Amino acid sequence: MEFAGDVVLVTGGGAGLGRSYAHLLAGRGARVVVNDVSCAPDGRSAGGGTAQQVVDEITAAGGEAVADVHSVADPEGARAAVACALERYGRIDAVINNAGIVRAAEFHRLVADDFRAVLDVHLLGSLLVTRAAWPAMAAQGYGRVVFTSSSIGLLGSPGQGAYGSAKGALVGLTRALACEGVGHGIRVNAVAPMAVTRLNEAVMSSIFGDATEQMSPDRVAPVTAYLAHRDCAVNGEVLSAAGGRVARFAVGRGPTVAKLDSPEAMRDAIARVRETEPSRWWAEPRAR
Repeated sequence: MEFAGDVVLVTGGGAGLGRSYAHLLAGRGARVVVNDVSCAPDGRSAGGGTAQQVVDEITAAGGEAVADVHSVADPEGARAAVACALERYGRIDAVINNAGIVRAAEFHRLVADDFRAVLDVHLLGSLLVTRAAWPAMAAQGYGRVVFTSSSIGLLGSPGQGAYGSAKGALVGLTRALACEGVGHGIRVNAVAPMAVTRLNEAVMSSIFGDATEQMSPDRVAPVTAYLAHRDCAVNGEVLSAAGGRVARFAVGRGPTVAKLDSPEAMRDAIARVRETEPSRWWAEPRAR
């Protein structure tokens, strides 16, 4: 599965998962726009890997890439990141929305600025970059969009009210745009990765100990690369990826319980309402 001639924008590409994505794609012929503002994991200060460093690594290996340092959380920055691809290479074929920050704390200790900062990067940043790339993809009748969700957004985790809110919202955005993209040749999916990165190194080490090497970003990259490839056969999916293992996250609805016309009836039927079999699973997105 080659990417020869394709142009792929990877946000948050200066380190961790984004760096692995950029290297894999470039190694298979993609021209990669590596976007990264080089900030600390909480987004409050500078630090970490840089877009130019990754570009230098790619070009040294014989690949083709260009660095972009605009913030995706800013509408002008998001447009500029996409413009970098269009001006340098004349097209954009795939967007991998990977940029993110983390501010973890008990819910009552999170302040409004924490929520805004996390939502601005994860949710709004992904939305703005994709919106900026969408017209070019629609005009050429082809595109791939990959959002980055998380099991935290789907299953929950203490102390992750801001992060979980953003990652859960991205599932809804994935499904909505998957439906819209059908008529334009654009497929939209999400990856829910688990890997050791700057954002979670301490936590992951406490969970996996010496096995953290098994949780390398390089073992998630093949899943994301597939979703960004022309051969991608799915649309509107969320795929969990960790340590070389992949599974589908799916939303289903259990059997309907009828005639619950009072709170007491609801109370008495709650066990039946919570049954999950036989389930109805979501269908392939369709143009609406």
